[in-house]
Amino acid sequence: MTSELRPVSDTLAYLGGTWGVERTVRDLTDDVTGTFTGTTEFTPDDGGLLHFESGAFLWRGTARPAERTLRYLPGEIPGTAVVHFADGRFFHDLDLRTGHHVADHPCSADLYRGEFTVSGADHWRTVWRVKGPAKDLVLTTDYHRAGSSGGPGAR
Repeated sequence: MTSELRPVSDTLAYLGGTWGVERTVRDLTDDVTGTFTGTTEFTPDDGGLLHFESGAFLWRGTARPAERTLRYLPGEIPGTAVVHFADGRFFHDLDLRTGHHVADHPCSADLYRGEFTVSGADHWRTVWRVKGPAKDLVLTTDYHRAGSSGGPGAR
């Protein structure tokens, strides 16, 4: 991925559509790495976007189906968004207007710190660092717009 940032004037407009997803999950405590491969669809939903991710998660030699649903809503500042879990709980804010954003999400005794970078019209990345008494993880996810060249969603 190029280190050059690509500003996004409207986060929700940018994310809309289908993306191929490749994620690595590194457990730093046990020195184990797993992978997730699948797709993420951002579809219009009540003024925001419904995010549905599905695919296969390979962990310690076993592949399992995996999915999650999030809701992206317009933020208070035009061009930004807020992200909620499927049950309505707040997850984090998201502002891609500079092409880069950092968000924190405390979860019990753990802290999730996400870094979001946009490198082009068809590629963005998240890196979540999870640190706490029971977790020491790095989750790196690359998103490539379906139909674009060079990514898991390319056709």
